[in-house]
Parts: sequence; structure tokens; C-alpha cells
Amino acid sequence: MSVRIAVLASGRGSNLQAILDAIAAGTLDADVVGVFSDRANAAALDKVPAARRWAASPRDFADRDAFDAALGDAIAAAAPDWIVCAGYMRILGEALVRRFAGRMINIHPSLLPKHRGLHTHARALESGDREHGASVHVVVPELDAGTVIAQARVPVRAGDTPPLLAARVLEREHPLLVATLRLLAQGRVDERQGTVRLDGQGPFTPLQLDSRDELR
Repeated sequence: MSVRIAVLASGRGSNLQAILDAIAAGTLDADVVGVFSDRANAAALDKVPAARRWAASPRDFADRDAFDAALGDAIAAAAPDWIVCAGYMRILGEALVRRFAGRMINIHPSLLPKHRGLHTHARALESGDREHGASVHVVVPELDAGTVIAQARVPVRAGDTPPLLAARVLEREHPLLVATLRLLAQGRVDERQGTVRLDGQGPFTPLQLDSRDELR
């Protein structure tokens, strides 16, 4: 049975498109059961049928908790196996994270634990990093602090600017996310009480995406 995936996105949805392309190509046994956004005009929403879209502005709710509760109810109604934060730019509240504990992952544009939060490409250059990249990690209440499942690395080159580095990282983000979801769809990865296990063994160091777009 195909794994059911819910995707949270705030923008154009390039990672979502990579997921949909992999499903269409038969390389990912999954079904995107819903796309959820905090922005009604997010281009990501247009990538799925209207029945699988949910969007609302946080400004239309009394407070953060009310918005998160509505979002959580919408996600739960789609009955996903996994929830993927793919370019979702709003910080998730603790109650929402705990509601889906162990079933929510995020793709973050840095080699965690380096550069949590925003502006990761500029910060990597300012820090003089020789390598940069992307990480897929389990979502926990603390921002970008969950166990890292997998990473993709890119070299930092002389003359790099934040936009140039961001574009090169994004090229690796897409196959990294798909490869990680493939492991999840196969039931090879699980998370229990903060410990991630691969094939029932763990904890393990983050898997690395190689040049063939395979995790090792």
C-alpha cells in the first residue's frame, strides 16, 4: 500500500513537485493526500486537485494555538502516514508538533546542527564554511533540533553568493527528500522517543546522499 504523505508548504513548492514527479515516475510508492499552507496564494497549492488543498491565514485566527489547531485538524482528516514540511516558513507550535510526534519531517537548507533557522546560505558564507548542504530531520518542538535522518553536501566555492549557493543546495534538496521518503515508504525508518532507527537498528549517523542520488 502506498504511503500517505501530507505536505506543508508556503511558497512555490519545488520540493513538492519533486515528490510528485517521483511518484509519477514510479520511483516513490506514495500518494500526496493533502497540501497545507499558511498562504492562500502559495503556488504549491496549485500542484494538487482542489479537494486536496487547505490554506488559511494565521491572521484570521484568534491566536497561534487556534491556527495550529485548525491546521492539525485538517492534516488529521487527510489521514497521512507522514507529514513533510517542505518550504513551510511558519514555526510550528509545540502542541501541533506533539500531536504528530514521530511522523513529521522537515527539509532544512543547512548541514544541521549548523545554521538552524533562516538565512542559512549567507550564514554559511559568513562562517567560512567549506561545505554546505541540506538536511532532512524529525520535527521536534525546538526549531531545527530534531534527529537528522539524511543529508546532502555541496562544496562552497570561491566567489559564491547566497543566491548561487542556495541554487546549488536546492538541486540536492530535491533528490535528498525523495530518497528519504523512499526509505520511509519502505518502512525502513522509524522514530521512537527521539531515537531514529534504520532497519530496526540505531541510533545512527545521518545518511549521506551520493552522486547517484542514493542514500548510504
